[in-house]
Amino acid sequence: MTVIIDGTAGITFPVTAGSASAVQASSGRVLQVVSSITSTSTSTTSATPVTTGLTASITPSSASSKVLVQVVGGTCDNVGSTGQQTLLTIYRNSTNLFGSNGTNLTFSTLARIMAPASAGILDSPATTSATTYTLYIASANTAGTVSLIASNSVVTMILMEIAA
Repeated sequence: MTVIIDGTAGITFPVTAGSASAVQASSGRVLQVVSSITSTSTSTTSATPVTTGLTASITPSSASSKVLVQVVGGTCDNVGSTGQQTLLTIYRNSTNLFGSNGTNLTFSTLARIMAPASAGILDSPATTSATTYTLYIASANTAGTVSLIASNSVVTMILMEIAA
């Protein structure tokens, strides 16, 4: 059996029938990247998060892997009362990863404010099953409407599996 040891690429083992992988990745390495985009806008007055329809799925190669979830692009808009807040949150399957507070993107003493949409979290799904991440939006003050505007651009969700 040949073993190749390379300090920059980890340890490589020859592939044999039935083996899961030819490379044993060192920690911190990106093992795979998945992305998804939407150009559909979503609006709500609900304090309960509603789906934006932006989803991406990844199947971790190891239960100890972490998944870095990043959402970029688009604009958050709040229209309504003073103190209106736009909240974004990311769900892993049916679990809200940010909890009930979400990530607060806008807060204004004015009746309207727009801000770039972004959210991110390093998740530990502890599985090798397909895992779906979905972006949700909510209003912290139901007196007004909050929107994730993607119609003139796109919102992108990027998932990166990181070796533990």
